[in-house]
Amino acid sequence: MTKSPRAVAREALQLAREALPAYSSKFSRHDFTQHQLFALLALKTFFKTDYRGLVALLQDFAELRDDLGLDKLPHYSTLCYAAGRLLKTTARLKAKASGPVCA
Repeated sequence: MTKSPRAVAREALQLAREALPAYSSKFSRHDFTQHQLFALLALKTFFKTDYRGLVALLQDFAELRDDLGLDKLPHYSTLCYAAGRLLKTTARLKAKASGPVCA
């Protein structure tokens, strides 16, 4: 167990590379890989923040952006939609009927 957000980001990125394809579709925009988005969602949990809070943290944390290979920051809604794709939970599936909850 580590208390370093950079170590968490690097580990999550490596695990995602081993388990996920780079993009969910050949027609996706290719702005961010699924690996990067998964690592960002792991950081969201690590920091115990919401999507907007995570984007705000990333604006101030250049080393973390470099570790993840981010040239630009995702919009908070990008993270929300990625969570719906990558983190399939029963609560998320129930909410799917009413649409994504990206507040």
